[in-house]
Amino acid sequence: MANNTNPVVWFEIPAKDIMRAKKFYEGAFNFTMTLNEMGSMKMAWFPWIDKAPGTTGSLVESAGYQPSHAGTTIYFSVSDIDAALVKIEQSGGKTLNKKTNIGQYGFIAHFEDTEGNRLALHAMN
Repeated sequence: MANNTNPVVWFEIPAKDIMRAKKFYEGAFNFTMTLNEMGSMKMAWFPWIDKAPGTTGSLVESAGYQPSHAGTTIYFSVSDIDAALVKIEQSGGKTLNKKTNIGQYGFIAHFEDTEGNRLALHAMN
């Protein structure tokens, strides 16, 4: 691993229906995603802000990509978890674990997207 970079540089979230998943994330988080195809993979890329903290990734509809509650959990940074959970549910998602205090590290919550993936939110207040 290079010493001058963060260890995670990209993520991929499986989707059964790329357009449904794109609509969910755009509605839940108020951003625009970019559609792309790489061979047989249909992708919707999350936005990237150059020189901002964090990483970016993509929704992926392709053979071998199966939505799941098992495996890695990706945390989305939000300013207000309760408000984010309302938007997630309005966009077709489901709250799995409500806002939970994790002490000096802020708060977290878990949700399920329209594809059946378990993901999470993080906020400092």
